[in-house]
Amino acid sequence: MHSLEKRNTARELFLLGKSKKAIAELLGVSRATVREWCAGDLPSDSPEFRTARCCRCTDPPAPPADEPSYAYLLGQYLGDGHVTVTERVPKLRIACAADYPDIMDEVERAMRAVLARSVFRVKAPGCYQVGSYSKHWPCLFPQVGRGTKHSRRIVLADWQEELVERHPRPLLRGLIHSDGSRSLNTIRTPTATYAYPRYLFANESVDILGICGAALDRIGARWRFNRRNSISVATRADVALLDEFIGPKT
Repeated sequence: MHSLEKRNTARELFLLGKSKKAIAELLGVSRATVREWCAGDLPSDSPEFRTARCCRCTDPPAPPADEPSYAYLLGQYLGDGHVTVTERVPKLRIACAADYPDIMDEVERAMRAVLARSVFRVKAPGCYQVGSYSKHWPCLFPQVGRGTKHSRRIVLADWQEELVERHPRPLLRGLIHSDGSRSLNTIRTPTATYAYPRYLFANESVDILGICGAALDRIGARWRFNRRNSISVATRADVALLDEFIGPKT
């Protein structure tokens, strides 16, 4: 992380209530440096700061300004995302496969467009955790709760339902980029072998599968359950429809 990125991260974490000592330890700099970087920033309990970045904390609450980016990030969160609320400052993390750097970049852009001024990446086995700290991630993802998503109900809030009705395509793109794939399905018979492309979305949550199915219905794409925990889109016209805004992962 470059010094300017560290400075921006330090200022954001300080505004979100993290102590200068913790920031210094996290970024590997001295507390004096953190004090200098954060001098003059708004206190985290000021009303100007609370409403400066979070559309849900305004009066009245509003949808995110960049609705397509939010719909994409919602799809990623429902698939491979997690909001940690046990730390002093909540943290949104999206697990992104290391093989798909373009998707990592897209997740980072969406986070910045929706809320975050700084985004970090942490390498893990086979993937990167793309994440950001903010007190307001639970405002934007009210599905936060204890345990895994498939062990509890996942229901979109009314404002989220209205947003994904307007933007089902970026939602589906986020879902497929997280827990989905586009691949060739090979069929072998005694006389011939042929293959055709299909999209799959696999998730253990019945509710999240329902959100995916509803979004496919909104764009007129036919789908079916090929397994109890997997949705398949396989007809030529419907695959071509998804190819218009998803395509192979990169």
